[in-house]
Amino acid sequence: MLFDQHYVRYFANFGFLATERPVAFIMSATGDLAVFVPEFEVERIRAETDYERVESYPEYPGVEHPMLILGRVLSDMGMRGPIGADNDGYPGILGYQGLPLSAVTGEAVVPVAPQIEHMIARKSNAEIELIRQSARWCEYAHRLLQEHTRPGATEAEVSLRVAQEATLEMIDALGPSFGGQLASADGVSAGYRGQIGKRSAWAHAIAHNIEFAEGDVLVTEASAPVWGYNAELERAMIIGEPSDEMRRLFAHTVAAQDVAFAALRPGVTCADVDRAVLAYFEENDLMSYWRQHVGHAIGLRDHEAPFLDVGDETVVEPGMVFTIEPGLYDAQVGGFRHSDTVVVTAEGLDILTDYPRDIESLTLPLD
Repeated sequence: MLFDQHYVRYFANFGFLATERPVAFIMSATGDLAVFVPEFEVERIRAETDYERVESYPEYPGVEHPMLILGRVLSDMGMRGPIGADNDGYPGILGYQGLPLSAVTGEAVVPVAPQIEHMIARKSNAEIELIRQSARWCEYAHRLLQEHTRPGATEAEVSLRVAQEATLEMIDALGPSFGGQLASADGVSAGYRGQIGKRSAWAHAIAHNIEFAEGDVLVTEASAPVWGYNAELERAMIIGEPSDEMRRLFAHTVAAQDVAFAALRPGVTCADVDRAVLAYFEENDLMSYWRQHVGHAIGLRDHEAPFLDVGDETVVEPGMVFTIEPGLYDAQVGGFRHSDTVVVTAEGLDILTDYPRDIESLTLPLD
């Protein structure tokens, strides 16, 4: 049994909006399949999928709680003995509360999320191609972002303009078979998330509709889910002529990323990659500017395990896809971070995102 929308999409190619209303994908030991959804989802599912068994409940929380109805469905499907599930019941999101799966079935629930995470960490060739497509649209959106960012413009007007232009272009290019994403607000996006000027020294800022000005250091982010799969592209940029200190930190950011590229290959651990970058920072007296690990896996989610962190001893394998994004952050100057999405191959790695990293290409004019 699976409740998580990403796990369900991965195994069953069934997309739904995760709200307070429980949704589940069910497969019995004999191979019988069913989906469990609120009643208003039944018509859509019958139109858009080939599931023969679609079980439903009136609404949440309802007169009778959906988990009690689910218990009867599982009994009817002959679900006996231990049940493998990603969670012991629907997770508590958006105010949801309910009985555990083990309580409504009277059976032991065996957690399978760790095994699923291990499976999704290694991408198939088809998954990699979708992430590669996502990377192309990240690049397109980032070019628009760089084109429209000028002193006097604001974060909101630039990012919203880019999102609309790039999303409409992607929908047109991918054609009628492209079903969009899980939510109406999803699509191509590119912006700054508030990392503008000295706020760029905050590794995770939030947007404030800041007006761009000469001398600002900017940290970008671009994403473009393609049939649910994501790449990530980020760059440090500067408005106007960079100072000597900006040039120094920028150069070390690029060099640290190169260290990570060289360290990442099959057989090393995720911790080894982070340690290599930390060693570079220590050798160059940069640890005071360090804030976050080298990167993370990516795919159906923006962030996935494993993590390129000294605390993660996962062995790197071909087919794993990571972001490589070591950064340097100076409260008086700004933050500097490039993020590229890479896939590990038998020979080393393939960088999926293709965008300039040099300071000349990422210095923005004043008009």
